[in-house]
Amino acid sequence: MTTPVRRLAVAFLSAALLVGVCASAGSAASYALPPANGQFDYQIGGAYTPSSTVKIVDRDRLDAPAAGKYNVCYVNAFQTQPDDANWWKTNHNDLLLKKANGSYVVDSAWNEMLLDTSTAAKRTALLAVVGGWIDGCKASGFNAIEPDNLDSYDRSGKRLTQQNNIDFVKLLATRAHADGLAIAQKNDSSIAPKGRSIGFDFAIVEECQVYDECGDFTGVYGTQVYEIEYTDNGGTSNFTTACNARGATTSVIYRDRDVVPKGTSGYVYKYC
Repeated sequence: MTTPVRRLAVAFLSAALLVGVCASAGSAASYALPPANGQFDYQIGGAYTPSSTVKIVDRDRLDAPAAGKYNVCYVNAFQTQPDDANWWKTNHNDLLLKKANGSYVVDSAWNEMLLDTSTAAKRTALLAVVGGWIDGCKASGFNAIEPDNLDSYDRSGKRLTQQNNIDFVKLLATRAHADGLAIAQKNDSSIAPKGRSIGFDFAIVEECQVYDECGDFTGVYGTQVYEIEYTDNGGTSNFTTACNARGATTSVIYRDRDVVPKGTSGYVYKYC
């Protein structure tokens, strides 16, 4: 489960949020950053009413944002959602990454086909689709986007390069900023050192405690790293270790792998 050319950025504190200013192609749009170390709730598996103490809610782009919260819009920007496979095959088959025999390259862990970011022409065509989703996030009232699967090149069988995905996410960041939305880097610690120059504003990271990557993100994004540890990979010991190490300065949560809605069997949510 898993952004951006920015020419000018100015930050200041307003209404308890950091506000940035992005200038692009002669136009400017302001965008708010999430509260540093604000309590985070990851709801991409289904929306539910967050706790009153939660400051930041992350939901799928097809769900409505949570009233009174800073809202992050989840967009699967580098792979297809399983339910959308037929739509992509019918409407944009040429934008799906394929093997030499014509079969699709699939992320077997999530049954998601990889999008083909290998050429400038394909990236521009993909922007026409994903950029429309970003516009939809803005229209719905979200404050930021979370483009997932930035690291899809690692699952491409060397058919994609890291630079292919960086070049695409730069387009997404430019679109987000033009829409007045902040953009999060999602995972991929190898890209973190370039994150600011790419255009990312903050980071949402999964299991950085498990993989010993948290410092790679906090070193770049400081207190605006929002960390998720999962129940099925190391259990509460990793969550406790993460809380002890960073909980006082960065937001750390503990969730079930399927991030199911509250009230559903298997739901787990803890925060420190």
